[in-house]
Amino acid sequence: MPDQSVQPSPDPYDALLLLSFGGPEGPEDVVPFLENVTHGRGIPRERLKEVGRHYFLFGGVSPINAQNRELLHALRKDFSEHGLELPVYWGNRNWAPYLTDTLRELVTDGHRRVLVLATSAYASYSGCRQYRENLADALAALEGEGLPLPRLDKLRHYFNHPGFVRPMVDATLAALAELPEERRAGAHLAFTTHSIPITAADTSGPVAAHTEEGEGGAYVAQHLDVARLIADAVREETGVERPWRLVYQSRSGAPHIPWLEPDICDHLEELHGEGVPAAVMVPIGFVSDHMEVKYDLDTEATAKAAELGLPVSRASTVGADPRFAAGVRDLVLERAATERFAEGRAAAAPERCALGALGPSHDVCPVGCCPARSPRPAAAGSD
Repeated sequence: MPDQSVQPSPDPYDALLLLSFGGPEGPEDVVPFLENVTHGRGIPRERLKEVGRHYFLFGGVSPINAQNRELLHALRKDFSEHGLELPVYWGNRNWAPYLTDTLRELVTDGHRRVLVLATSAYASYSGCRQYRENLADALAALEGEGLPLPRLDKLRHYFNHPGFVRPMVDATLAALAELPEERRAGAHLAFTTHSIPITAADTSGPVAAHTEEGEGGAYVAQHLDVARLIADAVREETGVERPWRLVYQSRSGAPHIPWLEPDICDHLEELHGEGVPAAVMVPIGFVSDHMEVKYDLDTEATAKAAELGLPVSRASTVGADPRFAAGVRDLVLERAATERFAEGRAAAAPERCALGALGPSHDVCPVGCCPARSPRPAAAGSD
């Protein structure tokens, strides 16, 4: 961690961009939002209304925007309290405030060297490369308007940073405490993340991390590392060795395309069949309690568990936890110091904080990292 006795310097950066997915904030927003998400796929509006039924169950409002506002406030508060003078902006891929509008605001405010924090902690096409493609699209739009283009650098993957892991450990312990006492000792841990196509998983991360079919590449390896960290910490805290498994949720797309399995609901059926007394669902793949957590876990998986008679609880995500905000500050200062060292303005490279077996991730996505099915320009990387 940075030396707190020294005034923190973001130099050479002059702003931080919080980049997220976005979500509808009312019933009238649902179909237009889904049209943004599925742009270019030719999906009929009637089909989008059917796809959007999850949102309509919650009044057409996704929790994600409110949660990003909370995180934005937490980041600004943490930076201010620790003397880090770095303005924080927020832009989304698929709903207001839109990324292009936010970048336009950034450059109009005079910012030219910007760090980007994506609300996705792991390596994958949809969780990293696609955000970088969105950044490239936004830069192209600004260029077309004759505006100056900022340099954008994306913060490294933070799945194994203490600011992400430690809140998840405490959330898991809290969820265990919610289970009936007589079932708690035998409860299993089900670590959940977004399922993605197996081909996308196998090619996730740098080329060196790509794997044979079905092995999962960096995406699966990173999640397994985090799950192991949390399970080990829970064992140390409780004195109980708990079986655990990495499982998946939120599958979408054509049924003939293989995606990562098992699904959380199938896993709960398996646990019940084995006589497991209870389970805790730990959504390590998500930064906030957005729709895929609220529906796929709190609604669908919880209903499946009730049908089975299997007691379950669900750990919260890191959200706007002050420790996560502090972890982002650490990553900002680390990257700034790395850039100063690369420019010959620092005597040594900074320490890079990471837990687990994989070590800190790369700062700049290398060529071939998390490739797209059809190559598109991407910013903040080597290709």
